[in-house]
Amino acid sequence: MSVHNSPRLSNVRPKKNLGQHFLTDLNVARRIADTVDACPDLPILEVGPGMGVLTQYLLEKKRPLKVVEIDRESVAYLNNRWSELSDAILSADFLRMDLSDVFDGQPFVLTGNYPYDISSQIFFKMLDNRPLVPCCTGMIQHEMAARIAASPGTKDYGILSVLLQLWYDIEYCFGVEPGVFNPPPKVRSAVFIMRRNSRTEAGCNEKLLKRIVKFTFQQRRKMLRVSLRSLLSQIDCDNKYAADHTAFLSRPDLTKRPEQLSVDDFVSLCNDIEAETAAKAL
Repeated sequence: MSVHNSPRLSNVRPKKNLGQHFLTDLNVARRIADTVDACPDLPILEVGPGMGVLTQYLLEKKRPLKVVEIDRESVAYLNNRWSELSDAILSADFLRMDLSDVFDGQPFVLTGNYPYDISSQIFFKMLDNRPLVPCCTGMIQHEMAARIAASPGTKDYGILSVLLQLWYDIEYCFGVEPGVFNPPPKVRSAVFIMRRNSRTEAGCNEKLLKRIVKFTFQQRRKMLRVSLRSLLSQIDCDNKYAADHTAFLSRPDLTKRPEQLSVDDFVSLCNDIEAETAAKAL
């Protein structure tokens, strides 16, 4: 099987509206493909294969492989170029797909050179389908990779850090410079690996947890007691009652800011807020 080289990339025009930046460095492509070995034996779903520069190395893994591509020009190119993919090219929008249909309900590895402008949406969809995605790898914007792998107490730690690390162990693998893409993006990229951790349940009301995490990080410079005062008022309003939460908000730990809380701290806080609002509703 022959491989891509840079001159062939002129066959498909990168489209700005789709956030396409075609990888041209074959060594980087091979290294990205090797990240799927973190979860061996599982089928592979590649998002946004473009012209197949990563796909060719995924095919070498000799595992069931499907690729999902929204760009019709890329789909036509892949169909003409890669006979091995004849029945494995899904012309669709990944964000609108039913992932349980991809491999008949079987778990798979999610990978790809993800469009930067929808990478967070891809991860939220993965979280919603986490029983199907025990492993996620690939390349994203460097800042996003740093964010999802960030530890509590750092400036990169935020909403996706908490929500992803609740369910996945995240490894930042290596950085990638803009010059290996056509066209070169204005930012650096990075390759990562996410593996499902041993957690089997959130340990709290997961819907409420998401609300707390998003609400507090949207006001990340404020102490928790300040942002949570507004959140508790909203919850009271949702439940059609008003309550005094002064005692709860006077807790010493609520002088912290959200980036100072670990994932388990957020789980505990979620349980405490649920107990507080339930008690006031009685």
